[in-house]
Amino acid sequence: MTSTVSVRLPEGGDPAGPAAEQAAPSAWGTVLRTAGVVWSNPKAKIGIVVLGVFVLMAVFAPLIAPYGGSENGFERNQDASWAHWMGTTAAGEDVLSQLIWGARISVFVGFVAGIAATLVAVAIGLSWGYMRGPAAEVVGFVVNLFLVIPGLPLMIVIAAYLQNGGIAVIIAVIVVTGWAWGARVLRSQTQSLRSRDFVEAARFSGEGATRIVFREILPNMTSLIVGSFFGAATSAILAEAGLEFLGLGDSSIVSWGTILYWAQNSNALLTGQWILLFAPGLCIALLAMSLTLINFGVDAVSNPRLREGTAKKKTKEARR
Repeated sequence: MTSTVSVRLPEGGDPAGPAAEQAAPSAWGTVLRTAGVVWSNPKAKIGIVVLGVFVLMAVFAPLIAPYGGSENGFERNQDASWAHWMGTTAAGEDVLSQLIWGARISVFVGFVAGIAATLVAVAIGLSWGYMRGPAAEVVGFVVNLFLVIPGLPLMIVIAAYLQNGGIAVIIAVIVVTGWAWGARVLRSQTQSLRSRDFVEAARFSGEGATRIVFREILPNMTSLIVGSFFGAATSAILAEAGLEFLGLGDSSIVSWGTILYWAQNSNALLTGQWILLFAPGLCIALLAMSLTLINFGVDAVSNPRLREGTAKKKTKEARR
């Protein structure tokens, strides 16, 4: 014998009640939640702190640096002292001041070239991954051509041809030679997403290809795009320093690469001024390392398994 119990619901009410009503997550909430995930990663936390130090150094260089970056009225090849903590160069410039002022160029080139290369990679990679037919073959040929040609020799040839063009030329050279790899990665992910149900639904509803690519597919690749930006920015910082060191940039500006260039020309190692090579080289390495460490946190956003592994590790440590 079975009995049935009838439950009377309020007229016009939701069976789930008010508790089932959930507000849609806001954009700021998503950003804060993502930032929290990145900050929870120990490696990313170190990278954010290091990057923040260099950004503050670049922004407040006029206030932090004891002297001007190009001020050269001091005694030449002077050792470290209270007046010049890292000594002076062969041209009579304060090394510490040049190091602080040089952060501006590296941070600026890294972020601008990284953003520009990422935008090119996103535009080409998503379009290439969604389209089919002869147009996709042509784009694929161009991308593969840039991937096959060695990046550093191509960069040197272009920079040598456009020598003394300033920072704008260096950024352009880095963008031209640094977008292809990101475009290929994004194209693979786009091909994977284009067969999903939500893309098919948008296509059958009459949405255009441009809207589908940039309104349906693009939001699902945010973490991959951010990771591509950090990789492009790291490569840009190293490329800028390398071109300046080889004398293919503007040697009149103050950057970490030009410090290395003039230290080499003045035989800094032979005169015992190893700090002229060690200090800017260490800054370049730390700045590039900070972006790489932040990328670990970005990977945790797109890969929940990494977050689960971190949570399990913290739980085990708490139990101990």
